[in-house]
Amino acid sequence: MELVVIMDERVLMSILLEYYGVLLTEKQNKVMDLYFNQDFSLAEIAEINETSRQAIFDTIKKCSLQLSNYEKKLELYKKNTLQELEKKNLLDLLYTLKETYSYQQIDILINNINNMS
Repeated sequence: MELVVIMDERVLMSILLEYYGVLLTEKQNKVMDLYFNQDFSLAEIAEINETSRQAIFDTIKKCSLQLSNYEKKLELYKKNTLQELEKKNLLDLLYTLKETYSYQQIDILINNINNMS
């Protein structure tokens, strides 16, 4: 099953930052968080870090590429998204079965799937 997701680049970077941000340096992670999650401008981040807008821009570009490469290699976001989709499909099927048959075992299966991480 191929996953095709179209989303805003900023949203994607924010998500990838959640997955792979720990692989960046503390300073890189802070810059990326300020830019993608807290919507700070390049000038504001540059002022906080006592550096130039160009240096912040370069850091964001470099880190964005790193995060994208991590996802290409590890596919944690893709795998998690597919797992959530499969979980939803299974639950939909089980709820349909429950409406039709109302077996106690189906309730147990639904609870087990709902408790999956």
